Amino acid sequence: MIIITGQTATGKTQLALKYAKKLNGELVNFDSRQIYQYLDIITGKDTLKVWLYDIVKPNLYFSSFDYRNLAYKVIEDILKRGKTPILVGGTYLYLYHLLYQIETENIPPDFKLRKKLAGYNIEQLQKKLATINVQSINRLNKSDVNNPQRLIRKIEIAQHYKKLKKDIPLHLEFKLNNFFKDKPFEIIGLKHQNKDMLTEKITRRVNKRLEAGAIEEVKKILTMGFAADDPGLKAIGYQQVIKYLNKEIDKETMVKEWINKEIQYAKRQLTFMRRDKNICWKK
Repeated sequence: MIIITGQTATGKTQLALKYAKKLNGELVNFDSRQIYQYLDIITGKDTLKVWLYDIVKPNLYFSSFDYRNLAYKVIEDILKRGKTPILVGGTYLYLYHLLYQIETENIPPDFKLRKKLAGYNIEQLQKKLATINVQSINRLNKSDVNNPQRLIRKIEIAQHYKKLKKDIPLHLEFKLNNFFKDKPFEIIGLKHQNKDMLTEKITRRVNKRLEAGAIEEVKKILTMGFAADDPGLKAIGYQQVIKYLNKEIDKETMVKEWINKEIQYAKRQLTFMRRDKNICWKK
């Protein structure tokens, strides 16, 4: 099994295709933006057959654990047919939850607590989590800290450890889960050589996607009845175009903000991935 990951705009799909031809492989996506239907141009979907493209509508929440459960089935199917799974994507959270043991995943849902928290707004959920465990909320990124489902799950986990009088695990552990213990794999990582190259490639990519009809794509999705705060449309690119369509920013500002957000995302990707010593970085 080959896994190709790395920063955005590094040519992961092109490399994955080479491996697929060489090893009689089939591509399996682990990009969290490309799992959504109708999100094609801005996410850079290819017109190839790739497993786990277009599997949920933009208004549905889809977690890394949802991804893992589907990916296991797809990988097993590919292996049973004598082919090679070629996993490709840049969402490291998906990859981490796919490969490694997650201590908190065995914490059962507290439905009574979930029912109670269902009536809380974002600010109340944030305050609740900070009250139980301030470290938990400080570790969340901007997306997670404004996501009610993730906040509720974090509260659930924090409550669980509080009852046990134990600290919540703060560091990533890289112990392979049982599914992968008998399945050899290689992880290839791709990264930009320097900041200038990163900026140049992302700028070129954003402009290319605008030329391909990114604005029209967003208009169409909104016309279909999906909303700006739906999970799928919170992705980089979509949020900036929506702000432009709502006349909150002009086109020049939209493009700059989109590019900057992609650059920031690429830097975060590399920060997390560098901690995984199983990744072999391609020079």
